[in-house]
Amino acid sequence: MSKARLVITAVLVEGRSQSQVARDYGVSQGWISRLIARYTEEGEAAFKPRSRRPHSSPTRLPQATIDLIIELRATLAGKGLDNGPHTIAWHLQHHHQLIVSAASISRHLHAAGLVEPNPRKRPKTSYIRFAAEQPNERWQADFTHWWLTDGTHTEILCWIDDHSRYALSVTAHRRVTGPIVLDEFRKAVAHHGIPYSTLTDNGMVFTTRLAGGKGGRNHFEAELRHLQVRQINSTPNHLNRPGNVGGS
Repeated sequence: MSKARLVITAVLVEGRSQSQVARDYGVSQGWISRLIARYTEEGEAAFKPRSRRPHSSPTRLPQATIDLIIELRATLAGKGLDNGPHTIAWHLQHHHQLIVSAASISRHLHAAGLVEPNPRKRPKTSYIRFAAEQPNERWQADFTHWWLTDGTHTEILCWIDDHSRYALSVTAHRRVTGPIVLDEFRKAVAHHGIPYSTLTDNGMVFTTRLAGGKGGRNHFEAELRHLQVRQINSTPNHLNRPGNVGGS
């Protein structure tokens, strides 16, 4: 039995005074008076615990502002315009003289069910990349496919310094071949010096020693060996990530 029920029973059923019940149960007489008045008004509901949630929230916007936010969201979306929190905040400030933070707008849009949750966002760890500590410590190379406006297919070969992400060489070709990789590498070396290492995928234009045949190294690999450049090969598309060269 709850203490509220015990107190009300002691006062109304047993006929004990409020001061005596306050002493016996270690509560204030004022609390007993409020409890009796509540029981008289609400009946059995007085025994149920009440929510401790505050009657008002200092972070909640006026209802008129919330309605305006929802209206702006619908209007902007209907016109095919950006309707995110920052855009809504701009319209509130410049057209309605209301300054509301984007965070507050976002919170009320979520509360109104106007934002679809997206729990499968890309983890932050996937954006981590490892850069070389010194210039010419590691050069990355890869090529990406591109179609011109007339439908012509090209392949763009790019060499970058993995320390500064500086593009050492960017050239377009109808098709990237082993001799082209070697030629563009030699041109980059002539301008920027010899790198300590290179990082490419295991495409045949970069390496043949991993192909399983008896052909050994290709001309590009022989050049790296001659210059004592360490060759590092990754799997295909490994370089096709934010901050890296486009994948082949």
